[in-house]
Amino acid sequence: MSTIPMLQIRQQNGRIGIDADVGQYSIRQPKADLQIKSNPATLQIDQHQPELVVDSSRANAAITGGPQLEMTQRLYSNVKQIFLEGIAKRVEQGNRMTDFHKPGNTIAEVYGKEQALPTIGEHRGEASIDNVDIHFNVRKTDIEIERGSVDIDVKVNKPEIDYQRGKLQIYMMQYPSIQFIPPEVDQTV
Repeated sequence: MSTIPMLQIRQQNGRIGIDADVGQYSIRQPKADLQIKSNPATLQIDQHQPELVVDSSRANAAITGGPQLEMTQRLYSNVKQIFLEGIAKRVEQGNRMTDFHKPGNTIAEVYGKEQALPTIGEHRGEASIDNVDIHFNVRKTDIEIERGSVDIDVKVNKPEIDYQRGKLQIYMMQYPSIQFIPPEVDQTV
């Protein structure tokens, strides 16, 4: 029996090779530039000296009589009283003289006796342990505070980004091919 000759076809597929390396990023960001300026607070204190006030005018008046005007006023303060007492005494003497017929109302007895002079007021002030007035004045301390401040200036630097590409290599690992193998021909015929 005879066989039908057949043509053989062999095919080989192509294969592509890819060699790829990933790219690399390099990111660097410099530190921010920072400028700080501070204004200090100020403190001002005004402390006033205490004040001691001593008023010894009443003690001076008790010792020396004090100023002329005050001494004169004290000295003659009871002149009105002395004057009224003098008038009253003269009236009494006059009344006694009208009763001259009574024993003891003679002119010698009414006007002849030595009479004490009226006492004029004291020229000095009253003596006392409280004649010196002492006052101690303390004023409040003045404190003034002026607040300080801080100025901050920030300059942000942009990031520096570098990219290095990776490699990409495409190559043929196996080329495609087709092979035709003819049938064997019987040459004997």
